[in-house]
Amino acid sequence: MISQTAIRVNSQEIKMSFQAYLDSIEAKTGKTPEAFSKLASQKGLAKHGEIIAWLKTEFALGHGHANAIAAVLLKSDTRKDSPEVKLDKLFSGKKDVWRATGDEIIAKVAKFGPDVVVSAGETYVNLMRGKKKFAILQPSSVERLDVGIKLKGVEAEGRFEAAGSWNSMVTHRVRVSTPNEANAEIFSWLKRAYEVAAS
Repeated sequence: MISQTAIRVNSQEIKMSFQAYLDSIEAKTGKTPEAFSKLASQKGLAKHGEIIAWLKTEFALGHGHANAIAAVLLKSDTRKDSPEVKLDKLFSGKKDVWRATGDEIIAKVAKFGPDVVVSAGETYVNLMRGKKKFAILQPSSVERLDVGIKLKGVEAEGRFEAAGSWNSMVTHRVRVSTPNEANAEIFSWLKRAYEVAAS
């Protein structure tokens, strides 16, 4: 039978061993886990495999050391991105072609009223009136930016299609294929959704 003392000792040894791993990585690269976290966030790296490949390529870390850093970075309590970093991630890579359009939509929607709240999540940008979501923006691909609008009881027509299974948080979707398609028509729907969110 293993004693509680032995379990505590083993647990302490594991912690010390892991810390020694992190110390050796810092000695080799000059970077702390916090520094790696900031760099990974700037690059939009959020998946285990992406982080491992990046650490091996850019910092010449072996698999064990890369895995140790990835484990630290992916702990939700140590890796909380700022709103700006989350927005950067959403519009990273090939989707950055939609950043200017997304910024323009956000800026115009923010003028609807002082209670507009914009928050970036993992897959889309939430547009809310206080705590009520009235729309979302999602850079779906290099070809398209999707605008989701919450307008219950309003019939879908033309570009203003039913959201269906695309996203249950909204009722309608507008597909934007070129920046000039983010026009007055879309803003009239967004303003209507904003106004409805007050009730």
